[in-house]
Amino acid sequence: MTGMSVGPYREITFDKDGDGPGGPAGQAAGLAELARQGCTDLLVFAHGWNNSPSVATRFYSAFFAPFPGLEGPGVRLGYAGVVWPSMMFSDEPVPDFASLTAALPGKTAVVARLAELTGTQPARESAFAEFGALLRELTDTDRAGLLGPDSDVPAFLVADPLTTYAAFAAAGEEDGPGDGGGGPGDGGGGPAGAAGPPDASGAGGAALFGGDRVKRLWKGAKEALRQATYYTMKRRAGVVGARGLGPVLGELARTAPGLRVHLAGHSFGGRLVAHALLGLPDGTRTVKSVTLLQGAFSHYAFASRLPHAPGRGGSLPELQRRVDGPLVACHSRHDTALRVFYPLASRMSRDDDALIGQDGRRWGALGYDGIQAVPGTAARTLGAVLRDGLPGSGCVSVDAAEVVSEHSDVCHPELARVVARAGRFGG
Repeated sequence: MTGMSVGPYREITFDKDGDGPGGPAGQAAGLAELARQGCTDLLVFAHGWNNSPSVATRFYSAFFAPFPGLEGPGVRLGYAGVVWPSMMFSDEPVPDFASLTAALPGKTAVVARLAELTGTQPARESAFAEFGALLRELTDTDRAGLLGPDSDVPAFLVADPLTTYAAFAAAGEEDGPGDGGGGPGDGGGGPAGAAGPPDASGAGGAALFGGDRVKRLWKGAKEALRQATYYTMKRRAGVVGARGLGPVLGELARTAPGLRVHLAGHSFGGRLVAHALLGLPDGTRTVKSVTLLQGAFSHYAFASRLPHAPGRGGSLPELQRRVDGPLVACHSRHDTALRVFYPLASRMSRDDDALIGQDGRRWGALGYDGIQAVPGTAARTLGAVLRDGLPGSGCVSVDAAEVVSEHSDVCHPELARVVARAGRFGG
């Protein structure tokens, strides 16, 4: 492929439901061809928040560049990039409506109306009710139960809009910088549900007292929109992994059983490759390593018992056992997107005692502090891994803060060497 730093290289393409051209057999056939070309190992990488295949391909080219120099004796690497319909998930307070339209085909009219409402910010209860209904339409809330792993509907999509948006505004002020919408002392007085007289425009519905209060509620509504896109992409990553990549890897194991497969993923791409383990046919043992780079999913995902709910497990309990090698999570305390934004998104997505004020560790991201609540998980520094290697199996958390300065900062030779150490294909 033109512009790709390595070869042989293939792309595996999926739509939002995990379907790809030719189905699992067709996609696996292209990968099996790499084995016939002499490849002993296949490195599969999945991108996170990207809104175009070209962005993903450039990212893959940069990440894969160090690997040809890492091949050990008798090893020939082949490469594959997973291209799935994701979107840029910015922590900027203003939603990117162009990206929303690109990532959610068929929702153009919904996105346009959301943009109009956040732009005009009408002071009517009916406008906030309409905004909430549009979020449910945007996220296909009525179809959530049909869309695969972790598809429960977040409480904020079905709760009272005024109460929810006031709580979002307050949580944003508590957890990170906002967009100038005022702080807790701006007259909001907690959840804003009181209605005033009809607005002066005569447009119908009830107006809300106070310009600052209305501004604060629309700040919370914009945060709800960002959380809705987070929920959609999170759900989509799980679906593509379990329904798309997992079956492809199962078919590849059948047609090229000697090809050693190594999975890696960044951000939501980490969630995607982790859920591919869920979609692997029973008995498949060709996946030799998994490396998660700044994974944007729960640090309790692989736990069989949750510390705060011992009767429940994480979303992928014990699935590290499907890897014939280690499952490695690289994390960094410098990842502010996962330190601030992920816990906020996770708290707001749960139907719990309150929208804010929960134990922060409960909602932690794997890419911020590593794998939690899995007995036997090894903890290593990056330097120790590069010097001494990794355990041969089980979960491993690797502190990569010495090279990872923010969420997208994963194209480093040191991290390539971690992947090579995990897969035992390095020299």
